[in-house]
Amino acid sequence: MTPAAWVFPGQGSQAVGMGRDLFDNVKSARAVFERADAALGFPLSRLCFEGPEDELRQTINAQPALVTAGIACLEAARELLGKHLPAPAFVAGHSLGEYTALAVAGVFDFPTAVRLARERGRLMHEAGQKRAGAMAAIIGLDEAKLAEVCKESDAVMANINSPGQIVISGAADNVKKAMELATAAGASRAIPLQVSGAFHSPLMQPAADGLAKYVNSVPFQKPAIPVIGNVSAGPLPTPEAVKTELLKQLLNPVQWQRSIEYMVKQGVTTFIEIGPGRVLTGLIRRINKEVATVNIGDLEAIKGLGNLTP
Repeated sequence: MTPAAWVFPGQGSQAVGMGRDLFDNVKSARAVFERADAALGFPLSRLCFEGPEDELRQTINAQPALVTAGIACLEAARELLGKHLPAPAFVAGHSLGEYTALAVAGVFDFPTAVRLARERGRLMHEAGQKRAGAMAAIIGLDEAKLAEVCKESDAVMANINSPGQIVISGAADNVKKAMELATAAGASRAIPLQVSGAFHSPLMQPAADGLAKYVNSVPFQKPAIPVIGNVSAGPLPTPEAVKTELLKQLLNPVQWQRSIEYMVKQGVTTFIEIGPGRVLTGLIRRINKEVATVNIGDLEAIKGLGNLTP
């Protein structure tokens, strides 16, 4: 069987109704949502299924909701597909999705992952309130030119997603200036993002300080499956490396393009996006048109994958 990687989406992929079909039809997925509700002490599942959307979109809710939906999708796929679900040579997640990947790799258990994601979301939101920030997607400008724009505007690159798609972050005025400079330098579009702070930038230092205390209070295990880190774009071999990654990740760019390129160099030919939305599938296709991409985010998609595999 060709080498595969499992990848997990980050904030922005959430949608009201996510996971409802899995909860209603697959026992293992229902158990995941029930465990999340118990771990957090409130009905996160109801928020996933019924909204309201503005509440689900809040960072403190979206992050644990996406971890839960991703693990529910995976457990449903395992139950319904069995050995027909290609085993991963690597796992990775985009920003918040890294927590889902780490749970899958056995670094911490699922209830810990949900609580960590909730705390991360709370801290990021609070940091955004302390120091107002902004983010924007810059389309059609290469990394070197955007680096010059960021230097001139005091914005920073936050997500290096794919060729021609990079997200910038920083103080609101700096991001606004960077958007104008990027457009003048030839970017086809500069799109402001609806976020509550300057994620993956130095403005998240208060969140990193708070998360450090939480992370150091939780036991981490060595990954049972190689996890490719967002910051290093390489494997995280030890619990200490994982903890360092999670704190650096709040302040530094998500190297998604380099992470995918690393896995391709290691022989991965199929990427399976597990969880809501198709954001990562789209990015991976822009990074490398030769690899196969599959998305399993609902019951129909999981059954469809069963029909594709021998």
